[in-house]
Amino acid sequence: MRKLSNLVRLTLLIASVSALAACQTLGSAGLVQSTASAQLTPEAASSIAGDMVGRLTEQIGPGSTTISLTPDGSVFGQALEASLRGWGYAVVTDQVTEATNVVALAYVVDEFEGSILVRLSTLTLDLTRMYRHGSEGAAPISPLSIMQRGAGEPV
Repeated sequence: MRKLSNLVRLTLLIASVSALAACQTLGSAGLVQSTASAQLTPEAASSIAGDMVGRLTEQIGPGSTTISLTPDGSVFGQALEASLRGWGYAVVTDQVTEATNVVALAYVVDEFEGSILVRLSTLTLDLTRMYRHGSEGAAPISPLSIMQRGAGEPV
């Protein structure tokens, strides 16, 4: 019974965060501003970034495109950029590019009830997952939530 209750709470949390994310101010690329308000150790940021980029790769293909990222200067932003490069993506952070194969990427990292909620967003895709701090970084504690949008639909 308790596991069911936790699953229901997690589902409601993800739905709430998705609804709130739609209300955030959109950046110049049509995405929310990247923010990491959760206090993460470099190890936790690296393990979360590695997991999320691995899941992103499953959706957009490995190293097949250039990622346009506007990091917020946080430990997570640095870890995400390093992880993207490690997976073979070209990453542009403050340059304007005319390439046709560019995917704008934003992230939100927040704390919620002692856990870490992470969302990666493109114009057509949101990936969301919860993590818990561990002795060697952070470990996922929820399934990956994938929300896909049509390329022409508003964000």
